[in-house]
Amino acid sequence: MDTVKKMRQNVKKYIETADEKVVKMMHAMLEADAETSWWDSMPESIKIDVEKAIIEADNGDTVPDSTIQKRMQKWLAK
Repeated sequence: MDTVKKMRQNVKKYIETADEKVVKMMHAMLEADAETSWWDSMPESIKIDVEKAIIEADNGDTVPDSTIQKRMQKWLAK
């Protein structure tokens, strides 16, 4: 079975038994998705940079959080 189709079926089953808080959160997510995406209004150069960063992260080409924390301390000390 198609993965997305199976996920849709699971979501439909879940929503039938979900409490009010969960239903409201899911509704808000769906409403936000239906609005114009912020991604669509992003400049093309930014989209390219973001997509490149995602590929780099997927390939493990990242900077450890500890390194970033050290850099931030240096910046804040200035």
